[in-house]
Amino acid sequence: MAPDRDLTFELTPGELREVARFALASAESVLPVFEDVCPHDLRPRAALDAARVFADGAPRRRLQRVASMDAHRAAAAAPTEPARLAAQAAGDAASAAYLHPIAKAHQVGHILRATANAARIAELASGDDPSVGLAEVAAASARATPVLVDVLRRYPAAPPGRSRVAELMRALDAALRERGH
Repeated sequence: MAPDRDLTFELTPGELREVARFALASAESVLPVFEDVCPHDLRPRAALDAARVFADGAPRRRLQRVASMDAHRAAAAAPTEPARLAAQAAGDAASAAYLHPIAKAHQVGHILRATANAARIAELASGDDPSVGLAEVAAASARATPVLVDVLRRYPAAPPGRSRVAELMRALDAALRERGH
């Protein structure tokens, strides 16, 4: 597929729920990083609750959009990089219900960024050891379902970026696209 063509396709509610479950698993694992630093800010937890409601079968609603935006605002206000990344992951999990079915490379971030953030948080917790982040990427790749991989393959490859999260996202994207080939 050529990068960023205006090719649209269908995404079923079941496929969107699978994307939400994948992001939710990563975001839930790092929520304590945010809550340890900002124990009274409930916005990322609310975003995970909204993502879970959708992933468990409820229709997508305004709840997911609002909770996602609120979690991203919490990320912007977070005092540390790990807390920012954790809140952003929560927001990404909630917004997975609204993944756009258009083949644009930036959409890959909506599928994989929560997991790349969790990998970066693990790196930072280990003293910034890049092998820890890559191990997290490998573990996430192993837990990704065939449905998630199929959805991902409808989009162009993850775009390059300068941040470590972007590098981890590209590594995860490549690992998932390699599966079954």
